[in-house]
Amino acid sequence: MVAFIEDSVYTGVNKKWTYAEVLNRTGRLATILKEKFDVKTGDTVVIYMPMIIESAFAMLACARLGATHSVVFGGFAAKELANRIDDCKPKLIITASCGIEPNKHIKYTPIVDEALTHCVKIQDAGNTPRLIVQRHELDGKLFQEGLDESIYFDYEKLMADCDVVADAVPVKATHPLYILYTSGTTGEPKGITRETGGCMVGLNFCMAHVFNVHKGTVHFATSDIGWVVGHSFIVYGPLIRGAQCVFFEGKPVTPDPGVIWDRVQRYKVSSLYMAPTGVRVIKKEDYEGEYIKKYDTSSIHGFLLVGERCDPDTIFWIRRHFPHVFINDTWWQTETGWPITGNLINTDEWGKVFPTLPGSVTKAVPGYDVRVYSESNE
Repeated sequence: MVAFIEDSVYTGVNKKWTYAEVLNRTGRLATILKEKFDVKTGDTVVIYMPMIIESAFAMLACARLGATHSVVFGGFAAKELANRIDDCKPKLIITASCGIEPNKHIKYTPIVDEALTHCVKIQDAGNTPRLIVQRHELDGKLFQEGLDESIYFDYEKLMADCDVVADAVPVKATHPLYILYTSGTTGEPKGITRETGGCMVGLNFCMAHVFNVHKGTVHFATSDIGWVVGHSFIVYGPLIRGAQCVFFEGKPVTPDPGVIWDRVQRYKVSSLYMAPTGVRVIKKEDYEGEYIKKYDTSSIHGFLLVGERCDPDTIFWIRRHFPHVFINDTWWQTETGWPITGNLINTDEWGKVFPTLPGSVTKAVPGYDVRVYSESNE
């Protein structure tokens, strides 16, 4: 059964990974982390990666060992990365040779090197080992002249030499699964620690009832693993439901405004999760929906929104071009890990859905007590 559908607009990679293959890759990587880098339960690993499938394997390998991962968004510069490294003090940094933006490549190893020079809390930070996934199709040889091979390690070489799948390490439900830092727009970035057991229970409920995602369902969240949406609804949530998840490297209008709908048709996506900002970018380029008409999007059951309040005009645009879908504008944040409010669109269990009212995020989901107060606290 398929777990991930790896798809890159930039490299042309298109590969389906079964649950068995994901387990094998994850388990072998866990063995490498344990035996080569002495990563064990309670340690922290920083993952600074683009949207390539190895980033998911890295997250899952840490979880398999009971190590806490801290994913840093691949678009952050050295000082933002340094703040996070300095705070969580990782035993290992897993990164890639480069990330891709439209019309340019961003080399990651120099950014990691610079970030470590900014660390003040970690003694001898520059000697922190780095495990590097080489993007061979883009930038050639890994160990360029001057790189210290006692610090930089080749992911593919170590994986090729390892055929042992590490056993999963049992942990308490309260054991920290990951640390994810907020953006820092209201001060210093805050490290949000999510516990393993509660996270899995919450995501299982949310995927089933708020997203209507079940075994075999194809789910597509267009976010990045560097954000909480990527943690909850690209990696952990779909896997715990036995669903298929599109693991997408690209932008919503690259190479054209039909790129998302092309993937919906290609993979028969049932559950689509986008930020209103992404929808607005598409809407600006294709207000009349000419690109939408080129593709069969009838497989979409739920069109879910996340990240910020969705403006009414964007809701109306979605309704106009996708009249058959449930529109579900969810409200939550990094600190909660999954929606505080949203629609319960699993009609098999709930019988009906609430109407989608522009500007409203419907009702509080189980587990939350949401109240609206006036300025006088009434």
